[in-house]
Amino acid sequence: MSGILSHKTFSRLKILLSAESKDNMQPAYMHHLEFFSGKTETPQVISNLTVKAIRSQSQNGNIRLNILGHIAERSDGETMTRHGLSDAAYIPKTNLVNLWQVARSGAHSHLYKPLACFNFPQLSGNSTGVFDVRSFGAVGDGITDDTDAFKMAWDAACNQDDSAVILVPYGFEFMIQSTIFTGPCQGGLVFQVTCFVIPVMLFFVPLEVCKDLLILVIGYVLFNEKVDGTLMPPDGPDSWPQKNSRRQWLVFYRINEMSLLGGGVIDGRGEKWWDLPCKPHKGINGTTMPGPCDSPIAIRFFMSSNLTVQGLKIKNSPQFNFRFDNCKNVHVESIHITAPALSPNTDGIHIENTNGVEIYNSVISNGDDCVSIGSGCYDVDIRNITCGPGHGISIGSLGNHNSRACVSNITVRDSVIRVSDNGVRIKTWQGGSGAVSGITFSNIHMDNVRNPIIIDQFYCLSKGCTNQTSALSVSDILYENIKGTYNIRSPPMHFACSDSVPCTNLTLSDVELLPAEGDLVLDPYCWNAYGNFRTLTIPPVSCLMEGIPRSNLNNEMDYC
Repeated sequence: MSGILSHKTFSRLKILLSAESKDNMQPAYMHHLEFFSGKTETPQVISNLTVKAIRSQSQNGNIRLNILGHIAERSDGETMTRHGLSDAAYIPKTNLVNLWQVARSGAHSHLYKPLACFNFPQLSGNSTGVFDVRSFGAVGDGITDDTDAFKMAWDAACNQDDSAVILVPYGFEFMIQSTIFTGPCQGGLVFQVTCFVIPVMLFFVPLEVCKDLLILVIGYVLFNEKVDGTLMPPDGPDSWPQKNSRRQWLVFYRINEMSLLGGGVIDGRGEKWWDLPCKPHKGINGTTMPGPCDSPIAIRFFMSSNLTVQGLKIKNSPQFNFRFDNCKNVHVESIHITAPALSPNTDGIHIENTNGVEIYNSVISNGDDCVSIGSGCYDVDIRNITCGPGHGISIGSLGNHNSRACVSNITVRDSVIRVSDNGVRIKTWQGGSGAVSGITFSNIHMDNVRNPIIIDQFYCLSKGCTNQTSALSVSDILYENIKGTYNIRSPPMHFACSDSVPCTNLTLSDVELLPAEGDLVLDPYCWNAYGNFRTLTIPPVSCLMEGIPRSNLNNEMDYC
């Protein structure tokens, strides 16, 4: 799969185009484009690239693409653009016509004007670099164990010098056992769990330009209403082989540059795991009962980098849906996670010791946190998430068993949380050490949420936790433009900070929270919390103290 762009404005650029739906929350479809200029060449894998054209403007005869995401380097080594909305790449308007207008037209193929100068590679098991699991013996009947076929497809793709695609085709149900897919691999890898796949044109170019332009389309429209290909584990604990780990199902270990893509379904078949006697909802009054309790995480990435997860549906995971441990540069977009509201420990996305994370444009409804952020995480951007029912978006829990934890530079923005036990939460155990700092919760709508804003430094899962003096420092937390309704069983704001280590520099701006039922507005709760207001809040937070606590002035804080 190769292409040439005979124009010297840029040498190599790959773009993820997204046509937004009317509510501007969910991309209607996505495409990848890869351009090359100069001499005829074979495309090389572009490191760490997921970019999104979100807006275009005409400027000095050029199409201006505002880019959001990880940007590739040019073939001459120059960085084309950096992360952020203010940066842009410029492409000659005479060469790329109606790029944004056609992208916005949605997945209506009759609006595209195919021309002879375009070359569209077919994604099939016969294509070079595409490894269809059926070619390695996978049956896909939902009963046959297809584990060995997936392992062989992985090994073949992983040893490919150039980029490779592992294809899980639509219309089949593949049952595979607990498996670790191990790297490093020779080239970039795409693990595509797909539904109906049709290559289409993204935009048209005037015929007079065709003699100088050949575009390689390596993305595909995914029509999600079609019958999806499905991945599934064995059905419950009794079907799980004794020799296999019960703590994880699919693990990707030591992988650099991998994409897990498609419109297919990953069915965790978690119902029988949730019904283990040890699970919280099975005992009397929410108590647990003795017995084995390990349940598998559906998909885990461990010690990996430059990862993309996009377009998948995952349902009924036995435990966490996605977990990223010790990873770097993670991009998650347009995924749909579902599980019943009472399914225990079914966190949507959990990250631990991971940095450079983007979680965008996704819907998560489950029995625990939609997103949970553990120790060692920094530089995390969460945007356009629809969360709930569930337990909200959480930092923590942190500091359990007197451990040290550090979390910083986290942003949660432009999201909706509905019918959840919590909204945006920071939770830490007594006895821990370290710090949570530089956190922004911005432009979030709450819909009948029990604890819309909560800091809980007395987090405990039982009544037997003892008071301890040490605690994590919680500081520099911004809550802005958080509006909506709260469940009257709990106060709309809850700042329960450590006796010995107060919360400091909590900032509230444009916070308006009203009861979902009735007219009684509950007062916020504060304990040892210091901060300020940029605007008046509804309800007023008169319990928040001003200034810097004396203990912070006299004691050296345990900063990270």
